[in-house]
Amino acid sequence: MKAMRYHSYGDSDVLTYETAERPAAGAGQVVVKVAATSFNPVDAAIRAGFLQQAFPLTLPHIPGIDVAGIIDEVGAGVTGWKAGDAVVAFLPMDADGAAAEYVAAPARLLAAAPRTVDLADAAALPAVGLTAWQALFEHAGLTAGQSVLVNGAGGAVGGYAVQLAVQAGAPVTATASARSAERIRAYGAGRIVDYTAAPPARAVAGRRFDVVLNLASASAQESAELAGLVADGGIFVSTTAAGVEDLARGVRAVRMSARSDAAQLAGLVTRIDAGDLRIDVAGRRPLADLAAVHDAAAAGRLPGKTILIP
Repeated sequence: MKAMRYHSYGDSDVLTYETAERPAAGAGQVVVKVAATSFNPVDAAIRAGFLQQAFPLTLPHIPGIDVAGIIDEVGAGVTGWKAGDAVVAFLPMDADGAAAEYVAAPARLLAAAPRTVDLADAAALPAVGLTAWQALFEHAGLTAGQSVLVNGAGGAVGGYAVQLAVQAGAPVTATASARSAERIRAYGAGRIVDYTAAPPARAVAGRRFDVVLNLASASAQESAELAGLVADGGIFVSTTAAGVEDLARGVRAVRMSARSDAAQLAGLVTRIDAGDLRIDVAGRRPLADLAAVHDAAAAGRLPGKTILIP
């Protein structure tokens, strides 16, 4: 099969489109014929070698933690799935991923793919959709009526976060550039702040929120300013930087990483098929372009979610 992989850590030029051995389904696994994977920033960090202690790899390594595709082979001990089933999954970060024509995936991580969107586009859901869900409902404990600030709403996680918060009955303020504003407004955000015109903390000065969700890169000072926007008893949740707790006001701070959860992913798929959650794909590229996608992300030229098609 053809796969994109790297034999050593380094810059994007270590990524090579080459022939690799097709995986076989081990016990508890299925082999998925890949319709698409997607780019996630963590892919670049792992490739560069920054996360070797957290996610030790066996090289050469095939990246791609999101997968959408069709089951081609079912391993021993797998029940509930059969060849021909369309599935999505958030794959382990320390195993070969879906930047290939086929991938071996743990059956316990699978969810049925959405029926109402193109299968390849469904690769834009798993990791980022689960990040948004877990940030809002596991870490923040969001309930109806609580106010939410989503910083970085124009990104892949942010779009899902806005939609899920609005559906939970939370009034949402979102930071986004003019490029993303119309889409985020369509998701139900009540107020949109253009972060290119003024820092979010300055733009919403005088307001505080029960939940501040930070999805954008932020310096220690910027994180502290964002955490200062949390209302008494509220929470600052960030995927990129640690926040500052204020014990006197009962303000908590959590830096989070998403985990794979098949049940939660299935719930997101149900919302998509019901028309309650929209997938946004900003770009579709052939898998052989993966190195260029990594470069575009590093240069800040990769808006939204890009899927890669073998």
